[in-house]
Amino acid sequence: MGSRQVTSSDLAAVLGPDALGRFGLPGRITVAGLGISGISAARALAGLGARVTVVDNGDGDAHRARAAELAELGIEVRLGHLPDGARAGETLPEGTELVVTSPGWQPESPLFLAAAAAGVDVVGDVEVAWRLRGAGAELRAARGAAAGDRAPAGPAEWLAITGTNGKTTTTQMLASILKAAGLRTAAVGNIGTPIIDVVLGEQEYDVLAVELSSYQLHWAPSLRVHSAAVLNLAPDHLDWHGSMQAYAADKGRIYEGNRVACVYNVADKATEDLVVEADVEEGCRAIGFTLGAPGPSMLGVVDGILVDRAFVENRQKNAQELAEVADVNPPAPHNIANALAAAALARAFGVEPRAVRDGLRDFRPDAHRVAYVDEVASVTYIDDSKATNTHAAEASLAAFEPVVWIAGGLAKGATFDELVQNAAKRLRGAVLIGADRALIADALARHAPEVPVVDLDRTDTGAMLAAVREAAALAEPGDTVLLAPACASMDMFANYNKRGDAFADAVRELAAENAADTA
Repeated sequence: MGSRQVTSSDLAAVLGPDALGRFGLPGRITVAGLGISGISAARALAGLGARVTVVDNGDGDAHRARAAELAELGIEVRLGHLPDGARAGETLPEGTELVVTSPGWQPESPLFLAAAAAGVDVVGDVEVAWRLRGAGAELRAARGAAAGDRAPAGPAEWLAITGTNGKTTTTQMLASILKAAGLRTAAVGNIGTPIIDVVLGEQEYDVLAVELSSYQLHWAPSLRVHSAAVLNLAPDHLDWHGSMQAYAADKGRIYEGNRVACVYNVADKATEDLVVEADVEEGCRAIGFTLGAPGPSMLGVVDGILVDRAFVENRQKNAQELAEVADVNPPAPHNIANALAAAALARAFGVEPRAVRDGLRDFRPDAHRVAYVDEVASVTYIDDSKATNTHAAEASLAAFEPVVWIAGGLAKGATFDELVQNAAKRLRGAVLIGADRALIADALARHAPEVPVVDLDRTDTGAMLAAVREAAALAEPGDTVLLAPACASMDMFANYNKRGDAFADAVRELAAENAADTA
């Protein structure tokens, strides 16, 4: 990506002693969390001259190693329990003027309640990156001048994406389109390199494709981007946000202050409602995307062609062909919607139609996102371990028929009735795994009683192989066995990637057994 870690000498030597104030930051800052984003924020803020204290309740070997590295930069780190018995991550250091949090920390954490009581603001790493865009431009200008290069441009524009599902894929699609247009870009935010390191890094960009989670948006009050999209809204992370209304409100923050376009999903009215409620700059347009024929100021699909009726002359009568459905990989309905959203943001930035087509053709999805694994005994095996909530699983199930569904894990407060009702006609059978599988079993019993269900009460390392074998026994030639868990993975696996890897390994073992039997 061209970024590198920020060091104190980079910032202090170039930006001067008044840098903190110029970029809206105080002198005494507490960073909550010793993860990747926390370390990134601590390094940058210390480099600007802030007195930084990092707090974290952890106290293991990894924590201590990170703390030692930061200590070499003059950053104080408080871990585990303090001498008075209080937990470091729950205690506001004396004199703190701003708290910078890692995304996952709960809003009602004791540290933040103490900050509120003291009148201290809490923001996230995305907010810090947004404030430091000008600092990054100054750093690159100084480096360029020292090297005799041309003066670099100012801060890169941000095209931002959020939604319950499809964020990463759409962000990567957008980056691919922007690259096809010859623009210097990167996919950043809730994906890959910490965004502060990108903003302050040596690499110069024209525009950034920025994936933002609801957590990140919650802590980014001054964010005001060029254009943004909310892909969809469905119940998720309600244990963190407290209610669907609060979750939607945090997602809607992405539209605040947009200058050019607010992109919404025509099929999901809640996303359009967020546009209506947003306070945007004069002239900012609402741009819809739909899997059907688009109306004016929309992108959509006509006879297998992705078309634009938003960024064309006389959009009441004219449409611009952008790409074919076959250019989208994979061409499942939910992924075509992702492609339309990415295209809308790219077009809002002035990208030509050919680059939309070329970027979509060049794009390859990450692993565990509706990924083909193998075909065994005329049954196709698809890994969508990234479908960690009901909305994502429903989109995945809608792409195949008939399906033997492998599902289950940690429900995160979700219910499954609507998902099962909508998918029932597609199901050949279901194999359930994980801690909250009974919730899915109950929904299947209520809404799809004719569907055979295997309740796999195992959490050992061989559980996924057993699940795949049970699914193979239920499947008929021409069926699809689909891992779309509709749940988080941490009850059985370190993350959804490990769960998907276990599924793929199990399918390969099944294929080897089948080949041996037929040899």
